[in-house]
Amino acid sequence: MIKMNSKIILPIAVLVTIIATAGVMFAIGVGQQPEIVRETSPPEIVYVDRTVSDLFEGTQEIRKISSESELKDILAASNVFDGGFYDDRVFINDSFMMRESLAIEPRPMAEPTSAMDMESAKTQSGSVELDYSTTNVQVENVDEPDYLKNDSKYVYIVSQNTLSIIDAYPAESAKLVLKIALDIDSQYIQNMFLNENRLVIFYNGQSQDEIIPQFDFMPRPSYNPVTHALIVDVSDKEKPEILKDYTIDGYFSDARMIGDYAYFVTNSNIDYQYPRFPIIMERSEPVMIPEAFYFDNVERFSNFNTLTAIDIFGDTINSETFLMGYTGTIYVSENNFYLTYQKNSPYGFNGDSAHDRFFDVVVPLLPQQVQDKIKEIQNDPSLDSVREWSQIAEIIQESYNQMEKSQKEKLFDRIREALSEYDARIQEESQKTIVHKISIDEDKLDYIAKGSVPGRLLNQFSMDEHDDKFRIATTLEYYTQYKGTIRSNAVYVLDEKLEILGGLDDIAPDESIFSARFMGDRLYLVTFQQIDPFFVIDLSSDTPKILGELKIPGFSNYLHPYDDDYVIGVGRDTKDIGSGRVQQLGVKVALFDVSDVKNPKVIDDFIIGDSSTYSEALNNHKAFFFDREKNILSIPISSDVHSLDGISNSKMIAPEWNRWNGFYIFGMGIDNGINLKGTITHTDNDSGFYGMGNSRTFYIEDVLYTASDVYLKMNSINNLEDINSIKLENTGKFIEYLK
Repeated sequence: MIKMNSKIILPIAVLVTIIATAGVMFAIGVGQQPEIVRETSPPEIVYVDRTVSDLFEGTQEIRKISSESELKDILAASNVFDGGFYDDRVFINDSFMMRESLAIEPRPMAEPTSAMDMESAKTQSGSVELDYSTTNVQVENVDEPDYLKNDSKYVYIVSQNTLSIIDAYPAESAKLVLKIALDIDSQYIQNMFLNENRLVIFYNGQSQDEIIPQFDFMPRPSYNPVTHALIVDVSDKEKPEILKDYTIDGYFSDARMIGDYAYFVTNSNIDYQYPRFPIIMERSEPVMIPEAFYFDNVERFSNFNTLTAIDIFGDTINSETFLMGYTGTIYVSENNFYLTYQKNSPYGFNGDSAHDRFFDVVVPLLPQQVQDKIKEIQNDPSLDSVREWSQIAEIIQESYNQMEKSQKEKLFDRIREALSEYDARIQEESQKTIVHKISIDEDKLDYIAKGSVPGRLLNQFSMDEHDDKFRIATTLEYYTQYKGTIRSNAVYVLDEKLEILGGLDDIAPDESIFSARFMGDRLYLVTFQQIDPFFVIDLSSDTPKILGELKIPGFSNYLHPYDDDYVIGVGRDTKDIGSGRVQQLGVKVALFDVSDVKNPKVIDDFIIGDSSTYSEALNNHKAFFFDREKNILSIPISSDVHSLDGISNSKMIAPEWNRWNGFYIFGMGIDNGINLKGTITHTDNDSGFYGMGNSRTFYIEDVLYTASDVYLKMNSINNLEDINSIKLENTGKFIEYLK
């Protein structure tokens, strides 16, 4: 049980910084010559003071929200920095809108008729157990959602609002079993799990309530985003059945599946005028209101972030919601769920911290006699603020006039340096990644800890859990008045309570993290500005240290383990074109040897096309496929035809569109390096121009399957010989509707 603490008032000074990002700008387009250009725009720095409401102590502890009235008080305190909110709404549908009066008991899990029936429900997929691959995931045994899922026989694809089921093995007789449309607004459904004969499909929808706006008399509709989680039984491939249709307030953020439980996060914006708790429904019937929590922080709350666990084969559901900032990247181990977001400092509050900045930093560096006179002026009660500053400025100017030029310049340098350090400290404090740790065990959700580290995350691969410790790599970037934009990178080791045990700062100054991969006691880190520094970082102790570094042209967007001593990188080749600009060239696949950690090296690399060439694998690890036993590496490629000389049939495919879309298939070995086995084309003259934005590769036995928006193609793993092909789009056939 969480105990509410007593109330006190705590004064806190906060720096608010409006930052115009001084980062790396990319432009990638068909037929263009993309460049990497660094632009720096000085931001406006505003210093503010603020006082915390009596609802907060500043302890950062988690507290339970007991009622909607308390929620309104918390939001009013949090929202003081950009105006309050009003609660003059008249509720029309009290049974739904007034959450305090809605008593909901969680449903008990339905008892199966017998153990045999339950086991049968989980195994009657109609598939023969064969050797096959699935989604490329970060953590073993923690599945990630995707638009395509497969078992050893069937392939399931969600696209827009349709579900396709393909009998894919044997490949020679592969066929489309069913293509049906969900009765929803057409949208880009991308997230689905497969577990035996169950699909879990996520999509966004909206709920409709009625409210009377402030000072109005007529009820009006109010629309709120919800996330649907459909549990679909696909035991009968020709007649799938929707078993559950859960709706949870908020937009879908991300999800993971561990065993028979799907865990997913939804984000619902706070309506400061009409605040309410999220609710979970099942086929329009209320199931539960998640327990709600907030944090005793000095920050403006913006979102309810709801973590929900559902049993795919039963009725068990549990959920908790947290009032905090926007949730961003998540990381999930088999035992813990980590929610992160970038700290968002309060804004819109004018204050007087520039006064403190001057008296705390500048005045102590002035000559002692000047400091004494300034104190006398400050202690004169007859002076108002205007006259006080006028006299102080006059004394300082008089002091400057009496100094030698070199003495004055030396003083100015000391003041600038001190102000830069002062500004940097405050901005570092305001630019942090917040991490929340929640223990997961089937339907049990237990909030563990909150922590923070300086800087921002790149993606989920910037985080890792190992031996009960949490490791995280960040890029810190901020602007100071006298030094301009400062950028560096760091890695931190946190304990079970998310307290920082140690860290390594100032990695690759003036660069940003482009890719990261934690592997056991090592971190492989790629930063970039004009060349590609590849770092090997030791994490065997709580104090990380750089073991080795390799600098080569280009950069890697994604790193994937080959084994313990070798790492695969996928990114781009580049060249310096002067004036601080770097031009992107072709897509580059590289194999790094890290067996000698002090001297990492590139065994081999392969460059595809030119600046017109693009691969989804650069930005989506699910598009990357590698299997060491099968000796297969596959990445999707889309490129101008003229850049792919030497590739069979690239000249004859889609000349009207002048683009080639398909997959590059490689063999890879320590002794032989990277070898192109061949290509699989996914464009023809009848299909028109389709990109490769939904590109996936998997295998069943000795058949390699490649999927795009247009085709599912089947080729021999041994020689890439064509076996079969199924067209997925523009078939000209009717689509059946699921009833």
